[in-house]
Amino acid sequence: MDVEFMPIAPMDEVVMDAAELAALPEILPIVALKNTVLFPSVVLPINASREKSVEAFKVATKKDNLVGVLTQKDSQIDEPEQADLYPIGTVAKIVKQINIPDGNKAVFIMGRIRFKVEEIIATEPYLQARVSYLTEEEPTTDSDKEYTALISSIKDMADKIVQLSNHYPPEVALMLRNIDSHKFLINYISTNIESSIVSKQTLLEESNIKQRAEKLLHMMQDELQMAELKSEIHAKTRGEMDKQQREYFLQQQLKSIKTELEGEEGSDEVRELTAKAADKLWPQHAKEAFEKGIQKLEKMHPHAPDFPIQYNYLSLLTELPWDEVSQDDFDLKKAESILDADHYGLDKVKDRILEYLAVLKLKGDLKSPILCFVGPPGIGKTSLGQSIARAINRKYVRMSLGGLHDESELRGHRKTYIGAMPGRIIQNLKKVKSSNPVFILDEIEKMGKDFRGDPSTALLEILDPEQNHAFYDNYLELDYDLSKVMFIATANSLNDIQPALRDRMEIIHLSGYSVEEKLEIAQQHLIPKQKAAHGLNQFKFTIQKDALLHLINAYTKESGLRELDRNIAAIMRFAARKLAVDEKAVQKIDKATISQIFGNPKYTYEAYQKGNPAGVAVGLAWTYLGGDILFIEAALSQGKGSLTLTGNLGEVMKESAITALTYLKAHATQYDIDPAVFETKNIHIHVPEGAIPKDGPSAGVTMLSALASVFTQRKLKAFLAMTGEITLRGQVLPVGGIKEKILAAKRAGLKTIMLCEANRKDVEEIQAAFIKGLKFHFVQTMEEVLDFALEPKSKTKAASKKTKAEK
Repeated sequence: MDVEFMPIAPMDEVVMDAAELAALPEILPIVALKNTVLFPSVVLPINASREKSVEAFKVATKKDNLVGVLTQKDSQIDEPEQADLYPIGTVAKIVKQINIPDGNKAVFIMGRIRFKVEEIIATEPYLQARVSYLTEEEPTTDSDKEYTALISSIKDMADKIVQLSNHYPPEVALMLRNIDSHKFLINYISTNIESSIVSKQTLLEESNIKQRAEKLLHMMQDELQMAELKSEIHAKTRGEMDKQQREYFLQQQLKSIKTELEGEEGSDEVRELTAKAADKLWPQHAKEAFEKGIQKLEKMHPHAPDFPIQYNYLSLLTELPWDEVSQDDFDLKKAESILDADHYGLDKVKDRILEYLAVLKLKGDLKSPILCFVGPPGIGKTSLGQSIARAINRKYVRMSLGGLHDESELRGHRKTYIGAMPGRIIQNLKKVKSSNPVFILDEIEKMGKDFRGDPSTALLEILDPEQNHAFYDNYLELDYDLSKVMFIATANSLNDIQPALRDRMEIIHLSGYSVEEKLEIAQQHLIPKQKAAHGLNQFKFTIQKDALLHLINAYTKESGLRELDRNIAAIMRFAARKLAVDEKAVQKIDKATISQIFGNPKYTYEAYQKGNPAGVAVGLAWTYLGGDILFIEAALSQGKGSLTLTGNLGEVMKESAITALTYLKAHATQYDIDPAVFETKNIHIHVPEGAIPKDGPSAGVTMLSALASVFTQRKLKAFLAMTGEITLRGQVLPVGGIKEKILAAKRAGLKTIMLCEANRKDVEEIQAAFIKGLKFHFVQTMEEVLDFALEPKSKTKAASKKTKAEK
C-alpha cells in the first residue's frame, strides 16, 4: 500500500473504556504500510491500492471497522510476508472511505491501541493474524515534574522546528500549543516528525510513555540541528546571489556610462565578420542580406539573447562558397585513365561520365546531370563517385540518407528554433568550401518519413536541374544555387524510390561482377590494398590464381566485392601472423592454404542434378546478393483439382502459377492433356528452401514448364534453365537481372538458357568470355517455351525404361 503523507489536524486523545477493550477481537485483518508508522489516537489518510489491503478494508467495514496496521521493513516489497513486517503495530478504526477516480481508495484511519502479532494465520485473500494487545504506562504530571518539563521542552523544540522548516505549515505550532493530552502530543509528533521508519517504530514499541518522550526529544534535537543547518546554507547562498546580481547591474551601468562618454565601438565579432565579407565573392541578394544583418548586429548588446543567433547566421553567410568553384580538368584521356585505374569494367558508366565531360569542355557551361547508380551492395557505387571527383578535379562530399526521416535535415530549421541549424546540404557545402563538388547521396531508397515530413519531397527540388538553381534553405532564408553541384545518388533497388524523384534522375544500372571480373579486381586492386593495410608490402608472396578462384567460388556468394575483400584481409592476417612469430615466411597461398584458413567451403554452386523427373524445372532468380538457380517442383495427387503452393512464395509468384495453370487448361488439347485431369487431380507446386522468401514475375515460364511436364509426364531437357514473365494471352515478357542470372546458371553447371526475345540485348552486353560454353534460346510465346523445353514423348519413355533396367 502506498501512503501519501498529509498534515493531520490535532485532536484530543481517544481513550478506550473497559467495554471496548474487552470487545477487541483476537484475530485481526492486517494492512501493511510502506512509508509511515501509525500511533494511537492519530488520524492518518492512506491510499489503498493493493488487492490484499482493499480486501482487508472491505472485511473490516462489514464487521467492526477495525484493522491491524503494521509497517513494512522494506518499502520496495509489494507482497510482504510475516518476516517483512514489524511485529508490533496499532489497531486502527476506519473513520471514512473515499473512492478516487484512478480506481484506488482513500481511507482515513484512527489509531486505537497497540498490539503484537502472535501468529499469521492466513495470507489469502488478505493477511490475518492472531494478536495480543499491549498496555502503556504513563506518569501523572502532578507527581512527576521531570515528565512535565519534558513535555514543555518538546513543545518549545517543536515550535523552533516549525519556524525553521518549510515542511510544516506555520499554524502547526499553534495547534501543538493547544493540545492538552501529553500522550496524544507525543504520538502526534512521533507520527509527523521527519525521521526514519526504524526510529519511529522504536518509539511505537516503547510502552513507557515517559521513556518514549525522552527518545522523541532526542530525535527532535537531531531534526532541529538539520533545520538550522539548512537555514544557514540557504541564507549564505542567497547572500552570494545578491552580491552577483549587484555586480551585474553595476557593470551594466558602467557600460552605459562609457557609451555616453566615448561612443560605442564595434565589437570584435562585428569587425571579424566585416573583414571576412570585404573580399567575399557572392551574389547581390546575399550581399544585401549580410549588410542588413550586420547593421542589426551592431545595434545589439553582446549579452542580448538574439546576439549569438544573428552572429551565427552572418557567420554562415561569410563561410558559404557562393561563387567559389573548383577548376575543372577537361583532360579526357587523363580522366579515362583515372577511372580505368580505380575501377575494372563498368564501361557504360565510364562512357557516360566521359560524355558529360566532353560536353562541358565544348560548351563551357552545362547544368549538372543527376545520376543514380543502382546495383547490389559492394559493387563500387560510392567509390565510383570518388573516382569521378578525382578525374575532373572537383571536391568530394558524401551524405548518407539511410534512415533519414526529418525533412528539416535537408531544408534546415527556422532560425527562431532553439538549436536551429542549416540543412545538411548547406552544411556539407560549407565544409567542402566549393559550390561545384561531386556530391554523393548514398542509399537514397532508404529514406523514411514520419510526422516531421517527407525528406524525398525536399529532394525533388534539390535534384531537379530546373529548380535547384534557387534552392531555399529554411535557416539560410536565401536562394542558393545548386546547379553547379554534380549530384550522384546510389541505391540498391529502385522499388522504394518515390516515382517523382526517380523521374528527375538518370538511372545507370550496375550489374554484379562475374567470377572473371572478380578475379581481375582482386589481383589488381584488393590484394595490393590489403597488403598495404596489413604492412606486408615488403614481403614477397603470391596468391595463386586457382586459389583465388577457389576463394571466390567456395567462400563468397555476392554480386559485389565486400565479402571477397574481407576474406583477402583474413589471408593477409594469416600471413602476418606467420611472419610475426618468426616462422618460415609464406611464399605462396594455394588452395590447401585457403582450406586451412577458412575451413570447409561455405557455398556449393554445382547444384544441378541430371535426370530430374517430370514436373521439375530449373528457373533463374535475382537476389540481393546476385543471381541463383531455383528449382520448381510440381506433383499430382488424387483430389478435386485444388492448387497448393508452398515454399514461402510472394503474391506475384503465386499469380504466375495460377496464370500458368489457367493457360494449360485453356490449351489442354494442344498438349495432349486430358481436360478431366484438372477436375480429378490436386496440383502441388513447391519451391525448395522454404525459409527464404521468394517473389517476382520472372518464374512464370518455369512454373509453366513444370506444370506442363507433370501433366504430360514429359521430362524437361537436361541442363536447361529459364526465366521470363508469362501472360494469359500466351506472351513471354522480358525480366531484369539477366547478367546475374546467367552467371548463376554458369556456376551451377547449366548449359542452355531460355530467355525472352526482348532480353537478347542484355545478353549481347555481356562480354563473350564470361558466357563461353553457354547456349541461349530466345522465345516470344509460351507455346515456343513448351515446344523447346519438353522432351519428346518417345525419348521420355526410353529414358524411363533405361532407368528401370539400370535399377
